Order: sequence, then C-alpha cells, then structure tokens
Amino acid sequence: MSIIQKLKNKVRSKSLHVSYVNVGSCNGCDIEILACLSPRYDLEQYGIYVHNNPREADILLITGALCEQWDDKLVSLWEKIPEPKAAITIGNCPISGCVFNRRGSYVNPPVSKHIPIAASIPGCPPRPSEIVSTILSIAPEVFKDFEEKGKGKKKETKK
Repeated sequence: MSIIQKLKNKVRSKSLHVSYVNVGSCNGCDIEILACLSPRYDLEQYGIYVHNNPREADILLITGALCEQWDDKLVSLWEKIPEPKAAITIGNCPISGCVFNRRGSYVNPPVSKHIPIAASIPGCPPRPSEIVSTILSIAPEVFKDFEEKGKGKKKETKK
C-alpha cells in the first residue's frame, strides 16, 4: 500500500459517520446514545458524526431485541451502507434478546445471525463512555487497508 493510501485511511478513521437503528427496544440504549451527543461526552470532538441516512454512514449502531418484522429490513438497511462499513450492537437486547426473549415471543436474537457484527457492548443500558470508546476502537479496523481491498474487488469483477 502506498504512503498516500495509508494517509487516506488514517484521515478517514478520524472522521466517522454513524447511523443508529432501534429494532425493538425499551429506548434505554437510545437515551444513552443521545447522551453521547451531550456536552459531557461530545461525540463530535472525536470526529464522530450521527446521520439518519444509512447511505452516509460508516458504522451502524443497533439497539433493541430484533423482532421478526426487522429480519429483512435490517439486512436491507445494512446493504445500503457503502463500503467500508461495520456494525456495533449496543445493549444486551441485540446480543441475547435479554428480558424480551421468552418462549412464544416474536424476538429473534442475536443480530449477528443476520448481519456481521464488529463489536458488541453489553449492558442494560451501557454507559455512554463505553459506546464512545467502542466506536473509537473499531475505527482503525473499518478503514484498515481499504484502498487495497477496493482494488482487489475491482480486479475480480472484471474477469
């Protein structure tokens, strides 16, 4: 990888765009994500920006116990995010279904059955500091060798 490509990847990892989706939760984790935007935690000081449009995002934050109605919608949403991309599950619900995962319920955990998950933050709900640190920790991995991966894909599709 050239020096310019390494520099691009380093700069990209300092400017992250996240989008979050609630797939059926009690909104406890959503409140903690919103607390990350408050002056106390200030996500934007780390170069992390929140978007409603998944087409502008690099990282998808997922909260809530995955309901049957979200099975296809979540996969469709994941496919709309451009490469490079990653997903983070926030809270116990997307990991295990937590208190909503009962016999006869419409909850279908874990989210990792449907899309690839880069990191999971357990807790009910997790602290905003944990959310911020997890996003920052996976940022270098999202853009690691992206230019090389992109070139490899183009060569394979031309054959």
